[in-house]
Amino acid sequence: MADPIKTRLYVDSPLAEGQSVGLDHERAHFLRHVLRLDRGDPVAVFNGRDGEWRAVIDGFGKGWCSLTVATRRREQDTTPDLWLLFAPLKKGRIDFVAEKATEMGISRLWPVFTRRTDPNRVNIDRLRANAVEAAEQCERLTVPEMGEAMPLDRVLANWPADRRLYLCAEAGSARPIADVLRDAPPGPAALLVGPEGGFDQSELDELVKLPFVVPVGLGPRILRADTAVVAALACWQSLAGDWTAGGSDRRPPFRAPTH
Repeated sequence: MADPIKTRLYVDSPLAEGQSVGLDHERAHFLRHVLRLDRGDPVAVFNGRDGEWRAVIDGFGKGWCSLTVATRRREQDTTPDLWLLFAPLKKGRIDFVAEKATEMGISRLWPVFTRRTDPNRVNIDRLRANAVEAAEQCERLTVPEMGEAMPLDRVLANWPADRRLYLCAEAGSARPIADVLRDAPPGPAALLVGPEGGFDQSELDELVKLPFVVPVGLGPRILRADTAVVAALACWQSLAGDWTAGGSDRRPPFRAPTH
């Protein structure tokens, strides 16, 4: 029988049988007034460390809600060690990037400022809120880390030598991303997607000189930056990420077919 719980919440609290979890005003309002849940109703909770648990609503108060953790539904799993570096986009499109990258299993979201980046500020709290909401909805058990928004050259100056950086290059010499990923060695990786209008040529020249940078092409058409994020992530997950598991069914357990 399919599990009847439809509401999932990300919490910061430790999770174990019998643990009490308090929710803030926003979450309490959402459960009580939007979802119309009441005392005794079940919800699923996860914190990125202890797996996913069934919890029961104890009660509501003025601006709060309390839950009691009952039984574990899923053991904690691992997220592919893949970062996404991207040039910030305008409000609606940066929200889209946070949502879709989270759904597609990114482990870190990292806004970076390039020479053609517009806008030049990022609301990290909003970015994280979008990532949390996406993680709740797509049944992943973690929320991506958030890198501090900073200029790209500062990020590259302290780049870990063992992490390959796949540069989604709209110009210059680059092999198709699928060909590159089929030959790629296992290990930590990152994708870099530039701003609307592309990288400055001087940036591309500097990037390709770095030993950890691998330029890749995303096909014959010019893609918007947010489209390029989704395209690159889909390629990476299907060829090198957790979409591949020796032919086994990798769908969430509550979506798998019943017999």
